[in-house]
Amino acid sequence: MSRPEQVAAPTPGGPPDPPAAASTPEGARARPKRRRWGRIALVAVLAVVLLGAGGTVAGALWLRSVERGVDRVDAFAEVPEQERPAAVARGALNIMVLGSDSRDPDGTQGSRTDTIIVAHLPKDRSSAELISIPRDTWVPVPRSADGRHGGREAKINAAYAWGGVPLMVRTVEQFTGVRIDHVVLVDFAGFREIIDALGGVEITSEKTFTSIHPPFRTFRQGPQLMDGETALDYARQRKQFADGDFARIRHQQQVIKAILDRAASGGILANPSRLNAFVRATSDSVSVDRGMSLLDMATQLRGLRGGNLFFFTSPSRGTGTVGSESVVFADDRRARTLYDAVRRDAVKEIVAAGS
Repeated sequence: MSRPEQVAAPTPGGPPDPPAAASTPEGARARPKRRRWGRIALVAVLAVVLLGAGGTVAGALWLRSVERGVDRVDAFAEVPEQERPAAVARGALNIMVLGSDSRDPDGTQGSRTDTIIVAHLPKDRSSAELISIPRDTWVPVPRSADGRHGGREAKINAAYAWGGVPLMVRTVEQFTGVRIDHVVLVDFAGFREIIDALGGVEITSEKTFTSIHPPFRTFRQGPQLMDGETALDYARQRKQFADGDFARIRHQQQVIKAILDRAASGGILANPSRLNAFVRATSDSVSVDRGMSLLDMATQLRGLRGGNLFFFTSPSRGTGTVGSESVVFADDRRARTLYDAVRRDAVKEIVAAGS
């Protein structure tokens, strides 16, 4: 497995959250019956890509049945059309991925989102370019629909706490100038069930280290097969690394790539019991915007594999402080170059600007 590209990760902290009950919109709350699994929309996309690759009538029927039970969010209901960027490259898609780890023992973010990714799918669907925006990036946040929050600069992940998915869409579109076509929500804690259904994934650890969480596993340098609980533990580690949260995001990316490669090559379609477990672990966890079709996505992304999935980070000038807050400052010039390439679907330029 090739080594993933290193991307920047956010620094800890953030502006004070409003009370959870008041700050999280109804559309952003998970349904009670779904809390067991969380939201694993990115992995759900991987599932439909896998089944779409089978090209069978049964696979299409299954996808249609999944589609009816998908949890939907009103991602664009409170996004004024007049303030949105124009769609420049017809046929390309830009998907905003919002992620968190609801069972992280060190998690303190509450209703915030720990991971913000703009995933660009070129018109020819030959690859996917995923650009991570550090959660502490200092940006203008538009005023929320209820008028109670925003309308000032803040860390970008404050937008989710203040106005849910719609305010995140507005904030990311304003920051990048890229029109968001779809939204998926991810709970990295749910990867455990997905990985176990696949029979484990192979991860290459960059060094030998011991987890800070019980049962304090030791991860040896080099490749190793991990079950779901072990891989999730690996993806959470950061304090043993000089780059802290940068390492945590790097590990998450390794796990995402490993899941995709394992799903594509693990013979899951030929194993009814494993396929059934995989379906159970994904179909009840999907959360996407109201306009996204899983069947269409499966058809379009059937050739996607870890080898053509690329990670970058939104350019920054480093970290600093605003008042008492530790923040990430965007490199406006380099960011404009990167996101202009995304808007134009210029994949080579995206790679050059993001490297």
